[in-house]
Amino acid sequence: MTPIPRLQKWDSTLDLLRDPYRFISRNCQNEQSDLFEARLLLQKTYCMRGQEAAQVFYDPDLFSRKGAAPKAVMKTLFGEGGVQSLDEDAHRHRKQMFLSIMTTEQIEQLRVLTERQLTAAVPHWKDMSEVPLYEEFQRVLTMAVCEWAGVPLADSEVRLRTKQLTSLFNDAAKIGMGHIRARLARRQTNAWITDLIQQIRDKQVSLPEHSPALKIAWHRNLKNELLEPQVAAVELLNLLRPVVAISVYMTLIAHALHFHPGYREKLKSGSDECETAFVQEVRRYYPFFPFTAAIVQTYFEWNGYEFPRGKRVLLDLYGTNHDSRIWKEPDLFQPDRFLQREPTPYDFIPQGGGEYAANHRCPGEWITVSLMKLTSRFLTQAIRYKVRDQKLEIDFSQMPALPRDQFVVSSVQAIGSVTASLSRSQRVRI
Repeated sequence: MTPIPRLQKWDSTLDLLRDPYRFISRNCQNEQSDLFEARLLLQKTYCMRGQEAAQVFYDPDLFSRKGAAPKAVMKTLFGEGGVQSLDEDAHRHRKQMFLSIMTTEQIEQLRVLTERQLTAAVPHWKDMSEVPLYEEFQRVLTMAVCEWAGVPLADSEVRLRTKQLTSLFNDAAKIGMGHIRARLARRQTNAWITDLIQQIRDKQVSLPEHSPALKIAWHRNLKNELLEPQVAAVELLNLLRPVVAISVYMTLIAHALHFHPGYREKLKSGSDECETAFVQEVRRYYPFFPFTAAIVQTYFEWNGYEFPRGKRVLLDLYGTNHDSRIWKEPDLFQPDRFLQREPTPYDFIPQGGGEYAANHRCPGEWITVSLMKLTSRFLTQAIRYKVRDQKLEIDFSQMPALPRDQFVVSSVQAIGSVTASLSRSQRVRI
């Protein structure tokens, strides 16, 4: 067997935290290998990147997700007992519940609700001297996704629930008080949604028949048993939290339009191909998830390397999306690259790879693309604004990585409206 390159540092956790998005690809480059071993969180870990690595990583016969993510992440970002920690039949069965929610009609309904909230926000923004887009997008998405999912949300609760749902992903990777905020937000949101699940089951709350909250509350596992209320709450939060996290991509769309203004006119043309290419390039070019983790569940060999059972492995998502063997001039923002070829499930993996039903690829990807298309239209066709002098370089040391000043705009004016509905192909194309 070929020896696996090893980093010389006894533990590289601090290096990973300083530059989480580029840590793996940088060391792969230094080691001249798509695979190396590093000690992370005091545990020997394989780190890998690239299309071939992704194909292996998403083989469910070789890798397990159970126990792969650090406990700190499970207790904040994902929640305990959710679909991210399941494997094999249990994972496929739970995943099917989420896929059944991601219908064309449901995605369109969420898009319409989000557009309504964005439109309603414009008069408020006009009266503000400065509009922090990232925070405003969080508020808009919290209101839209709660209405869509069937989660009651009083006006007096909007600020609190927005703050809590945002903290689940915005503070999860932070050290110190940030992480404590995420832990507290997880406890509070779990209690909030667990109470709602119990009310639904006790028939104290009446929801529409196809409501996601209703579907999750009454979902049964492979033993035909209802999920524990706390687990059902985690899964409902696994709808709410990721939708609010799309505020990251929405902010990055504003960033892309600011630094590549030529695409404003192209997007105004209403071309589905141009819009899709622009959105997909934002997802490829900008950082979102840095990597994902799994555990080797059965010994195997790959490219002459041994993968022992029980070894933790990280797959570089950001680095694979910037692999020069896959993407020509990967560090340039070039949406037209998506007009030239269709990406595969293993070379374009901003939200995971593989197949939706069988692998740990996020089914919310369809929602992400739909709401990003809406955002590109909203920012180019519905409003006009000014971008004041500020720090707009992307801070790669933070997760999620955003402009240092999180993109503040001013002098917001309404200039039109987003097209009322998208064609069927625009809504579901990934």
